[in-house]
Amino acid sequence: MTLTDTGPLVALLDADDPYHAECVAALRRLPSGSLLTTWVCFTEAMYLLGEVGGYRYQAALWNLRTMGRLVLHTPTPAEIDRMVALMAQYHDTPMDLADASLITVAESLSIRRVFTVDTDFYIYRLVDGSALEIVR
Repeated sequence: MTLTDTGPLVALLDADDPYHAECVAALRRLPSGSLLTTWVCFTEAMYLLGEVGGYRYQAALWNLRTMGRLVLHTPTPAEIDRMVALMAQYHDTPMDLADASLITVAESLSIRRVFTVDTDFYIYRLVDGSALEIVR
């Protein structure tokens, strides 16, 4: 599984997004299997897709989940507490909730790759001090 941020979810479904071609090409390079995202990123993507393409784009995002190409991770209470700590730690970046949710899931599920267009992921470190591999 590859952790997936909001940006690629939007870019893959919106051909007018400036990152569309880059994200489509990156998706082709990823190992086969599902993309994993958090409810926070999914919600953010749903909102942004609604703004640019209305329900048609939102339905396409739902379809990724329905077809099993996108898996949604539900946070545990411990993961939510870790998000709070991460946002405090990176308050000067600042780290948003979506980014904190992805770092938390990476730590809890031992995932080391994130599909993102967000350069802040070059700054963030996992609890063991390592960095995620950025797919872009």
